[in-house]
Formats: sequence, C-alpha cells, structure tokens
Amino acid sequence: MARGRVLTVDDLPESAPAGNRRSIPRTDLLLADPRIQAAEGRLGRPLVKAAIARAQGRARKAEIATDQATVADAAVAELPATAASIVGVLNATGVLVHTNLGRAPLSQAARDALAAAAGTCDVEFDLATGARARQRGHGAIGALRAAVPNAQAAGVVNNNAAALVLAATVLAAGREIIISRGELIEIGDRFRLPDLLTSTGARLTEVGTTNRTTVADYEQAITGDTAMILKVHPSNYKVEGFTASAAIGELARLGLPLVHDIGSGLLAPHPLLPDEPDAATSLREGANLVTASGDKLLGGPQAGLLLGDEPLIGRLLRHPLARALRVDKLTLAALEATIAGPLPPVARSLSADQRLVNQRCERTVSALAPHGIPGTVVTSDAAVGGGGAPGVTLPSAAIALDESLAVPLRQGPAVRRGTVPAVVGRIEKGRLLLDLRSVDPADDDTLVAAIVAAARA
Repeated sequence: MARGRVLTVDDLPESAPAGNRRSIPRTDLLLADPRIQAAEGRLGRPLVKAAIARAQGRARKAEIATDQATVADAAVAELPATAASIVGVLNATGVLVHTNLGRAPLSQAARDALAAAAGTCDVEFDLATGARARQRGHGAIGALRAAVPNAQAAGVVNNNAAALVLAATVLAAGREIIISRGELIEIGDRFRLPDLLTSTGARLTEVGTTNRTTVADYEQAITGDTAMILKVHPSNYKVEGFTASAAIGELARLGLPLVHDIGSGLLAPHPLLPDEPDAATSLREGANLVTASGDKLLGGPQAGLLLGDEPLIGRLLRHPLARALRVDKLTLAALEATIAGPLPPVARSLSADQRLVNQRCERTVSALAPHGIPGTVVTSDAAVGGGGAPGVTLPSAAIALDESLAVPLRQGPAVRRGTVPAVVGRIEKGRLLLDLRSVDPADDDTLVAAIVAAARA
C-alpha cells in the first residue's frame, strides 16, 4: 500500500472531463464521514486519504455509483485493518514453525506480556528502590535459568546468529575455531555459517569430512592458536548412512571452550524428537556455552539464547558488541511469558493427538456444509519446520477444499478489510489442503469464517 502522497479527485487536472470533477464527492466531504473520521484517529490521515482515493478512482471508472454515500461506503471498505502492512495469517500449511509466516506464533500469555510492555514499563527500573535495575531483563533471564537449572548464567541477544557472532568475537577474534566440515551449514536466505564466523576476524579450522568427523579429528587440529571448538546441529538437513560425529562429552574432554549451537531452541529433551539436541543435556555433558533460537521449538519471539558457564556468559554480555545485539523490552516480556507461562502453540501442536486433529477437521467440514462449501477430511503429514527436526513427520489430518479458494483465502476482500485473517494452506494434486495440526484449536471458528468469506468473494 502506498504510503506517500496519493492522487485524489481534488488533484484532477483542469483537462479532466468536467462531469467527472463535479460528480465525484470531494475528499474533504468524505473525510467528514464519521466512520472515516474515526478511522483517521486509528490509522492516520495518509492511509485514510489513500483509501478515499481508491474509492474515488472506482467511481471515476464507473465501477460504483458516484453519489457521496456510495463512495464513502467504498472508502470505508478500502480502509486497512491496522496502520501496519503486516497481515495476520492462520498457518494451515502443516509446517508448525513456518519461517515465511513469522516462525512461532506467540501464546496468549506472551501477547498479553507484549501489551503490558508496549507502554512505559520497568525494563531497567527497580520499582522497590526507585533506582536503576541491576540487570536488564531479569525476569526473562530468571525464567531461562529456571527452565535450564544446570545453566550457571543466561543471556539474550536478538537472534541465534547474533549469539554465535558474539561468542566468536569474544572468544576467537584473530584466532582459530575448530569446526566439522559436516557442520558448515547455510542458515537460510544465502547466509552461510563460515561467512558469519569469519566476519568476526576468527579463522576456521575445518576437520573431518561431510559425513564423518571423530573426536580424533578435533584433537589433531588443536594448536596454540585454537580459541574454541564449535559444534553446530545441522537442523535444516539430515545426513544418513555411513556417518559419524563427535559427542559433546568427548569434545568437552579436550580442554578448550566448547560452544554448542543447538539451533532450534529445545531447552529439555522431547520424547517426539529424540535426535534433536537440547540445552540441558548439552550443558550436562560438558558444553561451556549453548546458543539457540527463541522463535522455533521454544515457541517464543525472535531471540538468541545464551546459556552456560557464568564467567563466560559474563564476558560475552560485557563486550561492547553485546550492546548492539541486545533485545528490546517487547522481546524480553514475550520471552519470559513463553517460558514461564502455559505451553505455547508450537509445543501444543507438536504433541497434539492425531485423533483430536481429525475430529476438528470433521467439525470444520460439517460447519461448512450449510454454506454450500464442499470439503473432505484427508490424512496428512505435518512437519516441525523452521530449521528443526529434519526428516521428522508428524501424522495429521487436513481439510481438502477446492483449489480456487486458495487465493481469496490469502487476499480476498474480507482479508483486506481485516474482517478475517489470511489463511495459507498447501496445494496437493489440485486440491487446497488446510492442515489443522498447525492451527490453534482456538482459531477453528475463525477458520470457518475465513473459508465462508473466501467462498463468497
């Protein structure tokens, strides 16, 4: 949506047909409409005038009548739901952590915490003493420590890449990092881990091969200039067959600082994800520092988690770069509520009972039938997504609809008005599949309303 100056009927050139200039309501008259005045207070004048201009343009093209009431109604229909261009989406793809859809959806507890922190808050203020707080984000740090008791200390930066950059800068700038060739990953959008690490001034010593790296490979590569060993979980792909990798316990015995990037943010072991590393186990086996993402399996906001030895975490957080990488009050609030509050949507979706998902699909199909919208329930395979648990499929169920509904569900008139959220599914064999494992059960009625609105578009 254009955010700059918009052309209205008042800006028509003198050469424009006189009938057009006379018959289309002026902008000032439309701005006086009580509904549009109320929207101006919520959205600001530029967005409101843009909506008016689009309505006047439709009248000019004879798509609608030119009387003031009709054009005002059209302008109201053109108003965006919010002053931001981001549109809320129901993720019905079956990918629980969808990077293109903002990764983890926040829990209601986290959303409430965001709202509380959105205004003036005590992020760096001690209400008891009336002085500056000793630790910024102490609530989030305390929640992390409670969730991972064997972490002596914790810290938060703005994403996992930032956590790795900070660790490499503090521990290894101008020195060597030993890393397996099988863990030189690309983390998405063409950002590659080797480039990220060497940008800090560190040098990489690659050991082993793509499919096999042993502890002996690391040991033989150690020199007087070796600053740390980095182990990275290849969370967006899986190598199978003739493979070998060194365990954390083996690497810890080599006597160098050991950093473990576990990636997806699992704080403790999960029964459905036995091959996914977690922070508690890694620290117990001897890692000095664990880094992870906050917006994947943890189910919180974008953040880079730092968990480990207290002296090491202290060095990282005192470095000048930590200031550039620190998170804001909204992230701290949402992260604390995610960890300390009830299970977030990702965790609930991960452990959802397939039978209950199937029943939800059946209820949704039944709710659509009175509206003349045919649908069937089909079996489906969901995935964790978001660079987590590669190769793991989750049994699920989906609603199969006519493929023609895909576009209006994403961007139909009701979505543009903000009446319903957009809905994104996936196309398979000429059908639109809406997998309900990745949809919060609380949103089932909203999903029905969105499908009905799309069918009427």
